[in-house]
Amino acid sequence: MPRIIRLEKARDGKHKWIAYFDNGRKTRFGAARADDYTLTKNKEQRERYRQRHQKDLDTKDPTRAGYLSWFILWGDSTSIDENVKDFNRRFGNE
Repeated sequence: MPRIIRLEKARDGKHKWIAYFDNGRKTRFGAARADDYTLTKNKEQRERYRQRHQKDLDTKDPTRAGYLSWFILWGDSTSIDENVKDFNRRFGNE
């Protein structure tokens, strides 16, 4: 599976981040004006998000925006860097 090699803040006004993968793919994710767990640190809000977005994981494609939001913006940590490391451990065969 591809690994995230870098994240860049999105500048399109629609998304928060762009993930660049080692296979050349890039994916924009996260709604620019929406909260996420890394900002609010609210576990109840994170659980509600995960209940609503469980279906995003049905694609089984970790390079899709739904996966990236789930694991990076709404991951186990409130740190983007920690969540990227966790993502790469899970899906990038780090």
